[in-house]
Amino acid sequence: MPRGIMPCEAYSGNEGELMQLRPNRVKRKLEAGEPAFVIGGFTHADDIDSFGPVGFDGVWLEGEHGGVDAADLGNLTRACDIWGMTSVVRVNRNDQGLIYRTLDRGAQAIVVPHVDSRADAENVVAGGKFPPLGRRGLFTSRQGYGVPGYLAEANDETLLIALIEDIEAWRNLDDILEVEGIGVFFVAPSDFAASMGHIGDVGHPDVQEKIEDALRRIVAAGRTAGTLAMTGNAQRFAEIGVRFFFTVTSPWVAAGADSFRAAVSEGI
Repeated sequence: MPRGIMPCEAYSGNEGELMQLRPNRVKRKLEAGEPAFVIGGFTHADDIDSFGPVGFDGVWLEGEHGGVDAADLGNLTRACDIWGMTSVVRVNRNDQGLIYRTLDRGAQAIVVPHVDSRADAENVVAGGKFPPLGRRGLFTSRQGYGVPGYLAEANDETLLIALIEDIEAWRNLDDILEVEGIGVFFVAPSDFAASMGHIGDVGHPDVQEKIEDALRRIVAAGRTAGTLAMTGNAQRFAEIGVRFFFTVTSPWVAAGADSFRAAVSEGI
């Protein structure tokens, strides 16, 4: 856990004491130039609690393809808050109302799919930031209950993540990178490959070349690059300049299961 960020630090428990806005751990680490580690694969608050002591920076809550709905977000984001982890929610479309409603439900970061143009990126900011940066509806998020001045401070703790997952986004990347207010430009490999006609073949040389080119251009522009990373390629992405690292639990579970079975077999 980074220095100065402790679970539940927003409230000391003293009667009548005002709340402080919870820090966005992922956002702060990225702004400091440090890598941020985000885990995906959880749909229940108890699972987030069990993972909390591991020390990751954020939890990716899958609202585009997975089973996370608006009604679930209160408990899921509260579990993240307990451990000082950033709640990172992927929504299923680039819709201003959906973006700020998800923030209202307690999310600290929003992932928006298929940001293919400058206009798409500007729409993300419009939905995810309060005026004067955007047009987010003026409502106090669950993160803002009891926080004086929440509407004036929330933009500083709200992280917006644009998915660069189509070849069209690669073509328009220079224009997209000029949009202020986007905290991470995340190159998503599977949809990227499909948009190039290589569905299911992320390892195709043309796909890998375009993905690496996109990441390098993001870094060269002085913006923050993110991508899906596994143990085998995380070092390579770090060398390129990626700082937002998203991974999932399933490969770890599979590797642990294989190792366990192998250990038993060796003793028989």
